[in-house]
This record gives sequence, C-alpha cells and structure tokens, in this order.
Amino acid sequence: MRLKDKTAIVTGAGAGFGKGIAIRFAKEGARGGVIDINAEAAMEVAIQIGNSAFAMEADVSIDGDISRMVQEALDRWGQLDILVNNAGTTHRNQPMTEVTEEEYERIFAVNVKSVYLSARHVVPVMKKQGFGVILNVASTAGVRPRPGLVWYNTSKGAMMTATKAMAIELAGEKIRVNAINPVAGETGMLHLFMGEDTPEMRGKFLSTIPLGRFSMPEDIASAALFLCSDEASMITGANLEVDGGRTI
Repeated sequence: MRLKDKTAIVTGAGAGFGKGIAIRFAKEGARGGVIDINAEAAMEVAIQIGNSAFAMEADVSIDGDISRMVQEALDRWGQLDILVNNAGTTHRNQPMTEVTEEEYERIFAVNVKSVYLSARHVVPVMKKQGFGVILNVASTAGVRPRPGLVWYNTSKGAMMTATKAMAIELAGEKIRVNAINPVAGETGMLHLFMGEDTPEMRGKFLSTIPLGRFSMPEDIASAALFLCSDEASMITGANLEVDGGRTI
C-alpha cells in the first residue's frame, strides 16, 4: 500500500504501459483517473480496478480535455498527488523524409505538447498543495536514437529535457518530476517501432537488448511505482532507463 490515499491520473491508461501503471497504482492503494483517447478501453480498465477509479476519454493534446481530467480528480478527491504523462504515439519505422507533416505534428502534440498542457493545469494545483509528483514516460529512443524513428526519437528527447527543466524549477515547491525510459515493449505500438512485426524483426530488436527480452507493462509499472512513492522522496530530475541494458 505504498500509494495509500494518494490520488493519481494516468494518461494513455487504456492499454500497454499506462494500463499496467494504473492497475499497479490501484493495488498499492491509489485512487484516480484512467485517461485514454479510447473511451471503451479506459472504461474497461476502470471497471477492472473498481470504485477507486474513474474513466475518461481525453486527447492529451487538447487543453480542454486536460482541464476536464484534472478537475474531475479534484471534484472527487480534493487533491492530485501524482500525474503520469504516459500517453504517446509514433510514426512507422521509415526514412525521416517520408514521415508526413501531419504525422510529425501529431507526434509532437501527443508526446511533447501534452507535457506543457498538463503542467499548466497540474502544477498550480500541486503548488497550492505544497507537494506532488509528475512522471513522464519517455523512451530509450531519446537516449540512443534508432534509425527510422528520427522524429519519434526527437520528441522523446524533448520530453527528457523537459523533465530535468521542470524538476529544477519546481524543486522549491516540493514537486518532484522524473521520467522513465522504457525499451521497446509488448504494446500496441511495437509493430510501428519495428516497421513490421515478424520473427526476423523481433530477433533483430531483441539482439540489441542485453537481457534478451522486450519490456512488459509490469516492468514499467514497478519503476513508476517507486518513482511516484515516498521511497523516492529524494529523487527528482532523473531519467530512469528500464531497458534491459539497451542504452549501456
């Protein structure tokens, strides 16, 4: 019960890493919001968790949607202890010049602008409370960029820099900001990272991970739990690789 009586919002929580984080947080005593652009997926996760969670359809690149999710948490529980900026998107693995402008803009809206928008609504709440934790789910792509994912790599690098910059600005307010950098995982975006999901491509990707497997939602949830718990009260501005040794 490391998050007992804590209120948390997890974006992109309808599947993959976000679902794993939301469920793990609930098992550790947290109440909160399961936020996803897929309303049905968000509802399924919230039902699985039970009465301590609410589901909400939201696009994290839209200011009004961010405002709604924060207000809902405050209306229900009167505080917001933890925000996990997990929602993300990518383009298919391909040469950088073949990524369309529309794809590029969507990647930066979801992966980078969302951090800005959520900060505008969450930081004032946490400042008033005198505490809070923000966790950004970035990627090893921002540490060791991979060919074919140039603009995704760039967006995650921006997320990592934002994490450090936010951490130093908010430290005096007792608000901690950290990031997790997962390696490619068993999620709905894996086929996009690889270009195609074939045994050959899986083997190629796995050969770059010293521990020899993809990350799982449970791996990311465990790291998120630690960084968002009081056990990590002296940690801020960290970008934690959860990557099986990929970035060594």
